[in-house]
Amino acid sequence: MTYILEINDLTRSFHQGHKTIDVLRGVSLSIEAGELVGLVGASGSGKSTLLQIAGLLDKASTGTVRIDGVDTGAAKDDARTAIRRDKLGFIYQFHHLLPEFTALENIALAARIGGAADKEASDKARQLLGELNLSDREDHIPAKLSGGEQQRVAIARALAGEPKLILADEPTGNLDETTAVRVFDLFLETVQNRGVAAVIATHDMNLANKMNRQFTLREGLLNPKISSST
Repeated sequence: MTYILEINDLTRSFHQGHKTIDVLRGVSLSIEAGELVGLVGASGSGKSTLLQIAGLLDKASTGTVRIDGVDTGAAKDDARTAIRRDKLGFIYQFHHLLPEFTALENIALAARIGGAADKEASDKARQLLGELNLSDREDHIPAKLSGGEQQRVAIARALAGEPKLILADEPTGNLDETTAVRVFDLFLETVQNRGVAAVIATHDMNLANKMNRQFTLREGLLNPKISSST
């Protein structure tokens, strides 16, 4: 079995004065290459903390995280940075696009950071814009795009470095319901066509049910749903 992400017995605690807050209490999760996993939980349940640790943006108190077979706990800072650059893509609730750059430039910049030459980066950006039905928006700056279009550009940017795993934190949480469904379906189609694994945190069970597997995070514990999508 090939796992792109392996999390074992993960804990994360924070200290506030004399009080210890246990956000994650022994979380374990393994995700195969190309698998789509939904992560559901109430606000404050630890979804973002789990994604930040999986994305090497935070460190666990105890436990291990392996990405594409590499034990990240033993990795130095420069190695962790390389893993984030080469293996991972991130999508957040807010798009965080560079406001002075066009849609094409925002995506191409991510591809160049991933090692692509200028022409290759632009070609990748145009291909992704096409896959996400944004070919006619490539010269638009973010202020000239709708909310759904901005988030699709953010999705394309996350895919530009050809990651093996996407970590998405409420990727449609800032959109109205109709736009959220449309953007989410396009996102899933694009990711599946590229064979990329994804962990997607959402409060919307209807969206989570479109994943291969769904988990609920509650009181620091991760529980699988009994049924899963096909």
